[in-house]
Amino acid sequence: MSNTGNHGIHRFQFQAPDEALADLRRRIAATKWPSPELVTDASQGVQLSTVQELARYWGTDFDWRKAESRLNALPQFTTNIDGLDIHFIHVRSTHVNALPLIVTHGWPGSIIEQLKIIDPLTNPTAHGGKPSDAFDVVIPSLPGYGFSAKPTTLGWDPIRIARAWIVLMRRLGYTRYVAQGGDWGNAVTEQMALQLPPGLVGIHTNMPATVPDDIAKDLQFGGPPPSGLSADEKYAYDQLNFFYKHGLGYAQEMSNRPQTLYAIEDSPVGLAAWMLDHDARSYALIARVFGGQPEGLSRDDILENVTLYWLTNTAVSSARLYWESKLAFFAPKGITIPVAVSAFPDEIYTAPRSWTERAYPKLIYYNRLKKGGHFAAWEQPQVFTEELRAAFKSLRHST
Repeated sequence: MSNTGNHGIHRFQFQAPDEALADLRRRIAATKWPSPELVTDASQGVQLSTVQELARYWGTDFDWRKAESRLNALPQFTTNIDGLDIHFIHVRSTHVNALPLIVTHGWPGSIIEQLKIIDPLTNPTAHGGKPSDAFDVVIPSLPGYGFSAKPTTLGWDPIRIARAWIVLMRRLGYTRYVAQGGDWGNAVTEQMALQLPPGLVGIHTNMPATVPDDIAKDLQFGGPPPSGLSADEKYAYDQLNFFYKHGLGYAQEMSNRPQTLYAIEDSPVGLAAWMLDHDARSYALIARVFGGQPEGLSRDDILENVTLYWLTNTAVSSARLYWESKLAFFAPKGITIPVAVSAFPDEIYTAPRSWTERAYPKLIYYNRLKKGGHFAAWEQPQVFTEELRAAFKSLRHST
């Protein structure tokens, strides 16, 4: 079924100009390099050897056209919601009674993160599943990210984006659906749940907001961990403590002064380094990949995502979401609809079941995984697919 022409929905494809790709290669080759870090680890930031290998591969071996062809083989659309053109992928399953699902990415992610899960979700019988596991999948680009338009007025925070996603699902004809997200995608998905649209019957998150107030205050003031924490709670506390001390630099800059980041719009290598330095475990994985040890992500995976930001000029426009949002990332929001949680060990923090049950009174699914990190759908697509099948199983036929 084609959506073209229905309710102002228009087909979309993208082809980068040859000159834009040639300019990208010229800029990579002309990078002005800093001196190396003075330590043997990543404590001073993204290491010179990693970025130089990334730049070498990007400038000589990487082929954007492969990613572009893969994207253009998918049904992509744009539609205007609340005055802004929103881009999205929409793949309907051939199986009857497929459950509609909207999946939202975060920063420094994009729709590239979700490409590996589309076929397993929509075509489960080709990927070890049953027809009853099928989803219709909608994957929008956040405003100011990728192929969605850049806001020209203030106010595009996760609450407003959530309202737009609700309109999008209604515009696509879905009267009963579920939602999924991590990072900013979790913030948007949780705000959808709080708005209680009639069609949304449940959500799934891989970066849940569950940190109790007393834990958050303790982390803020830097005291010792509270007594009486379980092993899982202590693990989460230590992860959060490390992140607040070592991992918030990018978020603080983008929250306070996103417009100052001209350098990452002008230098592709500067943009790549900024995007790599999101969280310690994701960076460690990416450094291993460019050190010749592919696992989960490939060099092409990483550079497809960075190149999408570069070609769409969305480094600063995406950063403004941090300035717009006034939400506490990890604080429980009081969600009352069914929630499913997948807790990955290398996420910014691995939400313990105890905190999760308190944060989500209608918790319908919780699983603590053995492998995977912040970019779970991208890094562990098979596991992620299985998680979504299990997470929403109980909601497929309930009213």
